[in-house]
Parts: sequence; structure tokens; C-alpha cells
Amino acid sequence: MISVAEAHAALSTLVSPLETEFIPLREAAGRVLAQNVTATRTQPPFAASSMDGYALRGAEVEPDAMFKVIGEAAAGHRFEGTLRAGQAVRIFTGAPIPDGADFVVIQEDTTRRGDLITLGHNIGDKDNIRPAGGDFTIGQSVNAPLRLRPADIALLAAMNISHVPVTRKPLVAILATGDELVQPGESPGPDQIVASNSFGLAAMLENAGARVHLLPIARDTAASLKQAFALARGADLMVTIGGASVGDHDLVGPIAAELGMEQTFYKVAMRPGKPLMAGRMGDMAMLGLPGNPVSAMVCGHVFVLPVLNKLLGLGSEPAQVFKAPLAVDLPANGARAHYMRAQIIKGKLHPDTRQDSSLLSVLASADALLVRPVDDPARKQGEDAEYLRL
Repeated sequence: MISVAEAHAALSTLVSPLETEFIPLREAAGRVLAQNVTATRTQPPFAASSMDGYALRGAEVEPDAMFKVIGEAAAGHRFEGTLRAGQAVRIFTGAPIPDGADFVVIQEDTTRRGDLITLGHNIGDKDNIRPAGGDFTIGQSVNAPLRLRPADIALLAAMNISHVPVTRKPLVAILATGDELVQPGESPGPDQIVASNSFGLAAMLENAGARVHLLPIARDTAASLKQAFALARGADLMVTIGGASVGDHDLVGPIAAELGMEQTFYKVAMRPGKPLMAGRMGDMAMLGLPGNPVSAMVCGHVFVLPVLNKLLGLGSEPAQVFKAPLAVDLPANGARAHYMRAQIIKGKLHPDTRQDSSLLSVLASADALLVRPVDDPARKQGEDAEYLRL
């Protein structure tokens, strides 16, 4: 049995970043930028007005000064002439600053009669001009790797990037195993339950950038499992759920080994999630998760997501750890790291009183996993504890 840290290190060796593909910008939200991209233009490409008002010479700005309005500049339509002393151009937000002007007086600080404006008394020193290149300049980079957010998409669009180099979406095959399982919507027999782990993990991994293939439930027979493994061919990662322990009906490990899996480790010193298995089967990495619903989902957060991140080119660092004060006392922890379902309420960690690994309702109400290290001593209310965000 290995530690959580050792398991992370071993999993990192199982996969490498996938290849790059170019996709339209419109499809790039949430994808991982695989190569640096550079701006093909400067933004703004010209000095522009940040307000509606009048463009003129700053040296001439003084209370009650009068100017003759000789034209107009609007967004997309510059004034083609050159300003001279005593002249102004009516200008609107986003319009290019006319030649000869270096100051915009906002319209509220002027009085206009016909083609003449008179300045007010409280204009201030702000020139109300956005300088050329004030946002970015041609050749400026957006650096990879980067999971593209809406703001990043807007920036790339402004840089005139129409197609984006991204890491190919990893294909993950998820296999739930067990004679006791039926699919949601089916009628379970008296000794059966509805498969839930595969659907929760699929949602988790798709949300993190994977393309997921949910395989049919495999029964507890060698033939059914072999057929399921055949259906997973071509995946970058296979995740099995259940059947990874050492009971008489736990066949995933032996069948995977028979089919050529090179096992990297088996069993991790954590709860929930001890019977975790990992290895490679040809070109595909494989993780065998426990069958208990909470165990599978916790292992998904702790182990599967870092593997997926490495496939996406984001590195394989474990999930970021945060700290918050405990809302209750906690007894000493034992020989396995404990990932406790908890809620953050008013900045404090509230571990649920029920930590059985079969209770999905507790997981659904949690927004944190309180992490108790191996042999962690008893903790008092108010002490800081580590947690992962859910």
C-alpha cells in the first residue's frame, strides 16, 4: 500500500500531453491552449476617445475658452482634416483622435451654440484619450498552457486570432462493473442498485475537458469484462469502477493483467478509496477505482483529474490545497489519509457527521473535502485544517 503522494507521482508517469489540433475560435471556450499565440494587430490601433465630447488642443484648455467646431469623428469614421488653434472636433467614444488634437473635453463640460463651444470651469487634467496600443500591441503573446476562459476568448478575438491551437480532448472510457448494477431508468431487481458512479465521473471529466465514452455495464464474468475492455480500445484513459479489490467476484485486476496491463500500483493509504489500481494497457492508461459511490468520486477528484490535466498539457499537480478553521473538534486520524466530506459555512470547515462511503447525498451537499493526513493528531475547533474544493 502506497501513500497518496506516491500514487500521484506514479500516475504522472502513465500519461503524456496529447497532440495539438487547430479549431475555430468559436469552439475554443474551455479548451486548453497548446501553443503560444501572438496578436496580429495593436489594440487600439490608434489613439481613441474614451468619452463623448470635443477634441482640441490641451494647451488651449482654460475656463470660458471658445472653439469653433469644424467637423465630427465617430467610431469607424475618423475626421480627415487637421486641427488648428481655436478649433475643435465633435467626437464620440471610440473614434480616432484627429490630427492636431491631444485632449478631449467631455460634452458635459461645454456649452454649444451653433458651431461654437464654450468650456466650463471644472474640466480637470484627464485627457480622456485611450493611447494606441494601450491594451496590447502586435506580437504580444497569450502563453500556453492555458484553459481558455470567456475573457481569453474575447482577447484572442481582439487579437484577430480566428483559429486556436489546442490540445486534443482526451478520450476517456468509463466502465462500471457488477452484477448488482442497472442503468438509470431501468427497473432494478430486488438485489440490484442503479449505477451512479459512471455518470458522476463522466460529468466530472467532461467538465474538465475530456470526451467520455460510457461503456455498457460489465457483469462479473471474464467474458463480459473482456468484451468491455475490447470496447475501450482507442481511448487515452480507461477508468473502471468496482471489481478492483480481492474478493471472489473482483475480476478487473486479473482480467486486465491477462489482457496485458502492466500494473503500476495497487492500494493507496487513504479513505475512502483504498482499493485503487493503476497501470498501462498498450497505448492506454488505466485506473481501477473502488465501487462505493463516494470512493469512486473522491478518487476522481484526487487522482483522475490530475491525470486528465497532464493529458491536456496542464501538468499533473495534485488539486490545490486550501486552509480554513475547523468548526468542530476532530479526533486523531489513523494510518490512512482521510478525505472527509465537508461544507464551508461562514469561512469555517464543517465536516459531515456521516462519512460512510456509500452516502452520495452527503457528497452532493458538500463543497469541500477536509484532508486529514496520516496519523494527524486530534484537532480543536478553530485550528486550521486543509481541504480541497469540490
